[in-house]
Amino acid sequence: MALAGVRVLELAGLAPAPFCGMMLADFGAKVIRVDNAKSSYTTDSMARGKRSIALNLKSSAGVGVLKKLCKQSDVLIEPFRHGVMENLGLGPEVILKENPQLIYARLTGFGQSGKYAKAAGHDINYLSLTGLLSKLGKKDENPSFPLNLLADFAGGSYICAFGIVMSLFERTRSGQGQVIDSSMVEGASYLGSFVWKSQSLGLWSRPQGENLLDGGAPFYSTYRTADGKFMAVGALEPKFFKELLKGLQLDPAYLSNHMSFSDWPALKRIFTEKFLEKTQEQWCQIFDGMDACVTPVLSFDNAPTHQHNEERGSFISNDEGEVSPRPAPVLSRTPAAPCSGRDPFIGEHTHEVLTEYGFSTDEISVLQSSEVITCNKPKAQL
Repeated sequence: MALAGVRVLELAGLAPAPFCGMMLADFGAKVIRVDNAKSSYTTDSMARGKRSIALNLKSSAGVGVLKKLCKQSDVLIEPFRHGVMENLGLGPEVILKENPQLIYARLTGFGQSGKYAKAAGHDINYLSLTGLLSKLGKKDENPSFPLNLLADFAGGSYICAFGIVMSLFERTRSGQGQVIDSSMVEGASYLGSFVWKSQSLGLWSRPQGENLLDGGAPFYSTYRTADGKFMAVGALEPKFFKELLKGLQLDPAYLSNHMSFSDWPALKRIFTEKFLEKTQEQWCQIFDGMDACVTPVLSFDNAPTHQHNEERGSFISNDEGEVSPRPAPVLSRTPAAPCSGRDPFIGEHTHEVLTEYGFSTDEISVLQSSEVITCNKPKAQL
């Protein structure tokens, strides 16, 4: 796999850091999640392919253990607010002195500097500072947010993973590690570059919910079907809009109304009424094979079994029958090979990992008896 041999330490945190670590693990990195030795339960649902050690970082001995692990690792992912690692004596100025080749990835909401560096926040707060949230939502309604996907995962996990891979590549030339300041605000903002850089084109000149790509256009929207399901319509170009009219059995003369803002509300009402005449399956039978850019809005229950997704193997199942998306993108020579086993228990691999990193049996025993580490072995299922 592409990242085979890369050793990653992921300090346990909320969703963005775990997903970043899981992406690296899916593509071959050896990812170790460093859990709190005092915790017995984790909400991390993205631990696929990882191992867990349980460590008390509030003790000087625990800090020493992590330092030793960092000396022999390639990447450290830390998800804490600015100053937390420094207060523990684990800041980059300390760790990189001991291992100059380490990639020290700091994944936070607001970044390592600025007014909000030490402030609490979540996806919606990070997104609000990008300017993008003001563009999301229907006409005359409050701005809406797409779950917690844009800042946490797209602007956070993916951007940070991209930074890690870039840093690993650069290290092959310089031999040096570096610090990654991955801010979810800036990551989400960067993802919105098209919106920022296309303002001069007039794509966003109208109020929220009245523009080409935010639900204002009748040919770029979703419509309810007779069975209460939905169809997604993205017939932006005239040739696709013409096919949309054909599939809906509407007068081709409507083609002249394609880019007429004043005609959009009336046209949306017409489309709404037409889509209510048939079920989702019936519309799929009509539009499959047509270049009208019309597709079904699939639920989690039927997305994995849709013909296109099945043919590509776009979803996978683990040993426990849990279905999730296949890692992306698909690499021709070194594709991802996600682990199919269950997620690790907290501290399940503490003894195993510390042994790999050079700790003796006696050292591990002392650390365990002094509650610096926790070793949890899964009980046999009888």
